[in-house]
Amino acid sequence: MDWFTAPGYWLGRLVFQRALAGVYLFAFLTAALQFRALIGARGMLPVPEYVRWVPFRRAPSLFQWRYSDRLFSCCAWSGVVLAGALAAGAGDAVPLGAAMAMWAALWVLYLSIVNVGQTWYSFGWESLLLEVGFLAVFLGNADVGPPVLVLWLLRWVLFRVEFGAGLIKMRGDACWRKLTCLHYHHETQPMPGPLSWFFHHLPGPVHRVECAANHVTQLVVPVLLFTPQPVASVAAVAIVATQLWLVVSGNFAWLNWITITVALSAVDFTHVAGAPPAAAHRAAPVWFVVLVCAVTVLVLALSRHPVRNMLSRRQVMNRSFDSLHLVNTYGAFGTVGRIRDEVVVEGTADAVPREDGEWREYGFKGKPGDPRRLPRQFAPYHLRLDWLMWFAALSPGYARDWFGPFVERLLAGDRDTLRLLRHNPFPDAPPVFVRARLYRYRFTTWRELRETGAWWHRTLVREYLPPTRLADPLLRE
Repeated sequence: MDWFTAPGYWLGRLVFQRALAGVYLFAFLTAALQFRALIGARGMLPVPEYVRWVPFRRAPSLFQWRYSDRLFSCCAWSGVVLAGALAAGAGDAVPLGAAMAMWAALWVLYLSIVNVGQTWYSFGWESLLLEVGFLAVFLGNADVGPPVLVLWLLRWVLFRVEFGAGLIKMRGDACWRKLTCLHYHHETQPMPGPLSWFFHHLPGPVHRVECAANHVTQLVVPVLLFTPQPVASVAAVAIVATQLWLVVSGNFAWLNWITITVALSAVDFTHVAGAPPAAAHRAAPVWFVVLVCAVTVLVLALSRHPVRNMLSRRQVMNRSFDSLHLVNTYGAFGTVGRIRDEVVVEGTADAVPREDGEWREYGFKGKPGDPRRLPRQFAPYHLRLDWLMWFAALSPGYARDWFGPFVERLLAGDRDTLRLLRHNPFPDAPPVFVRARLYRYRFTTWRELRETGAWWHRTLVREYLPPTRLADPLLRE
């Protein structure tokens, strides 16, 4: 079945699988270290309450049958171990069926987490990891050559990621069409990185070139993925280069890294890898051929929803059209903020809260807080609370379900919640009152940085949450 496999892509498959396993590892590690405070049995949005109201067909998950923090921890850490093993090459050391079972186990475990993760797991890269992870099950191992159909399906995913993001920009904010969005984006993006201050201060013409290059990479280059080699490889490398630019300019969890991973599967490494091993020319088992063909038909049938969405003038970003997240639509930054607001959370031990009392600020790991603190690099690790705090600053509506429980846990001195933070200003006893205030942040100028040592300048906008104590009804409103 020479038509079925592409032996020359054996190295591309190896690179793709190792990199994807690395992304899985970070995803499971994030879940293992953060779940208790977010969705644990006593978390802000507990899984047991969620599955009580959401049926299995809408959110298929192992935790629909039974949930405990111990079981969730076991699943998450099992995912870490299994992903680490696949990253080390375990998938090529076992028979084809066993390798497929290992990739399928990763997918089932992470699907189970995402489908009960609620708003904490509502990001587009969760669905992207599940879609790509599903296809990885059928990519085979060293026993067979890479299936051509699956390689094309991976390019189809990459096309939708890039082209969908390009369309949503052109249809959305006018600053993308005027090439001015990057005058603001490096400053107002959800979680700036250590170099974002410097990117923001690049000359205006450079920002316009960035915008124009983005449009070319997202609206023109993806089409070239379906052309013959070496053009397709050049297109994939261009996408990789653009994603690396985003890696150094911001913190987008594993979105950029998984996009790079998929792009590498389209690169022809023949001149680098040399002749493929003999096993890559081995005929694939009939059952494997039938299974891959069936999956291809399924993916193409489910693709009608993302295609219809891309063609629509009311295009939406980052949506799953099935509960298994098999074929999804993607996009990012259809609108770009011109200003940056941040919710600053403070507590006091005073029995009576006063404006001039001693209020101490809680420090977050990734989101801006202390103006003198340079943003840190965390991606591909995903700080879920910090990301949701960015949305909370955009509108209280985004925080309606979880912000009250978050404050309640600060007042109770909950250890799991405090572990999500960089700094707890009340190490001995929890505060009596907690309040939140909205500040306007902007990057300082070169001169301000030299004079003050501060990377940010902030001014008070308004009260976000008035001083609140434990058992205050306001926490539930």
